[in-house]
Amino acid sequence: MSGPVDFYFDFSSPYGYFASTTIDRIAAESGRDVVWHPILLGAVFKIVGTAPLVDYPLKGNYMRRDLVRAARLWKITFKEPPGFPHNTIAAARLYYWIHDEDTNKAKAFARAVYAGFFEQGRDVSSAEAATAFAVEQGFDRGAAIAALANQAVKDRLRGEVDAAIARGVFGSPFVIVDGEPFWGSDRLDQVKAWLETGGW
Repeated sequence: MSGPVDFYFDFSSPYGYFASTTIDRIAAESGRDVVWHPILLGAVFKIVGTAPLVDYPLKGNYMRRDLVRAARLWKITFKEPPGFPHNTIAAARLYYWIHDEDTNKAKAFARAVYAGFFEQGRDVSSAEAATAFAVEQGFDRGAAIAALANQAVKDRLRGEVDAAIARGVFGSPFVIVDGEPFWGSDRLDQVKAWLETGGW
């Protein structure tokens, strides 16, 4: 099969950030494109009855250690942002607004948000912060602010989140290849192998 790879992530997910640095390269090696889908894990948590890992005793401490260790292993710049995790609804809405104009620009915006958050420690939680990233990518500030208030843009994100949940997406990153789901940045080797072999 030769359809696109679907990459689901939350902008507040450090593991999603890790995956974002390599997923396009992995897919391109097998001649595939990647469709990026920002989602809101908060909506998923309500369904599965969980919360961000940092909120759990023991697990939160382990995750913080694992993130630093994984970043060293994969040679990815990473530092935990102040106030992590953030609400990223504004960034996700702007992504889909940009995506409808130009998918490559939308990916560039997503990469900028991820780098700003997990490399530079910038705020991504407010409308003003998300708009700043769009402006830095060449978009008009007024148009971006208007997009955040546009009901069609709000509905677009809601629809994307609902569609992701309907496909079984419950975490970030979540990759679907030819209908086969892979959860977690530690599954990218399996994603690569699946793409290369056609599955097993």
